[in-house]
Amino acid sequence: MTNELTIDAPQGVPWIDYTREFDAPVAAVFNAHRDPDLVRQWLGPNGYEMTIERWDFVTGGSYRYTHQSQGREYGFHGLFHTVREDEFAIQTFEFEGMPDEVAIEFMWFEDLGHGRCRLRGRSIGRTVEGRDAMVASGMEKGMSEGYERLESLVSSTSTAPIGTGA
Repeated sequence: MTNELTIDAPQGVPWIDYTREFDAPVAAVFNAHRDPDLVRQWLGPNGYEMTIERWDFVTGGSYRYTHQSQGREYGFHGLFHTVREDEFAIQTFEFEGMPDEVAIEFMWFEDLGHGRCRLRGRSIGRTVEGRDAMVASGMEKGMSEGYERLESLVSSTSTAPIGTGA
């Protein structure tokens, strides 16, 4: 893997910052966050099956999905507060196994030129303890595996419009 995920989770604060570059245009990476058929292919750790109940990646939209593995199911839901095409998104994120520990997440989609882009994010939890539980849950491994699949998905289709079957 040439583009590694970097995560910064400073002690004593309730946020996590992350950065990942992709060898694909910003439009392809953004679209892979918008299109539920594409999201299903990359979001989450390896070996989990994803079922999307709703995914409306627009300002004011919402989502709910589950990951299933080894007979267990994990639910997640939230709202998309702001979505700006190929640029920025703000969403809430709640793992249903930890009710009341809602995070607000900011994502910046940055065009690096030459068909490359960077995804930067900040996830701010309600408490330091909730943030620490998220980090301890294997979040970094799941994000890394998901972004590796996203890299394969967008770099293999970056010459054709993603999600169109072209």
